[in-house]
Amino acid sequence: MFYHIEGTVSEIGQNLAVIDCGGIGFALNTTVNTLSYLRTGEKAKLFVSESVKEDAFDLFGFYTKSEKRCFDMLVSVSGIGPKAALSILSANTPEGLALAIGTNNEKALTVAPGIGKKIAQRVILELKDKISADISPATVQTPTVSAALGDSKNINDAVAALVMLGYSNSEIAPVLKEINAASMTSEQIIKSVLKKMVR
Repeated sequence: MFYHIEGTVSEIGQNLAVIDCGGIGFALNTTVNTLSYLRTGEKAKLFVSESVKEDAFDLFGFYTKSEKRCFDMLVSVSGIGPKAALSILSANTPEGLALAIGTNNEKALTVAPGIGKKIAQRVILELKDKISADISPATVQTPTVSAALGDSKNINDAVAALVMLGYSNSEIAPVLKEINAASMTSEQIIKSVLKKMVR
């Protein structure tokens, strides 16, 4: 099983990146977001998800772990295949997708080509159910977060999205204290927290 593939970007196509590792070119299906980080001839590391079928073995590569995590969650939804998952993630950043699911925003999903209202509703329903334990109000409004910032819908939505992306409340709370979260939108909070976490 592949975890990540690191090498030189030898070719970029539509939703495709070829990474050369010691003379072997790995073709990875990917998103518009990931492709925006890649340049032909430069080194890159992509986190990998695999799809093994009787007649095919496909690799999917992502620039960030959070995008890979979102892809894996999307393909776990009934009726959502890799192509639809890539379409959704090409139209939404991982934090945008997490926020859309956390706030029941169907429109954010239907902007992706081939994604209709019914599919968007199914994604929100199934993924919200799967992560409900992680992003329940009791979890989001931890004493640490509430004491430092008070009760705010934008903050709660942002924390819920960050938890969905794989961050724990103990990681999120200290960073929230460093930013002026009370005056930000949910998306601004998410972006600010992620920037500080990757430093």
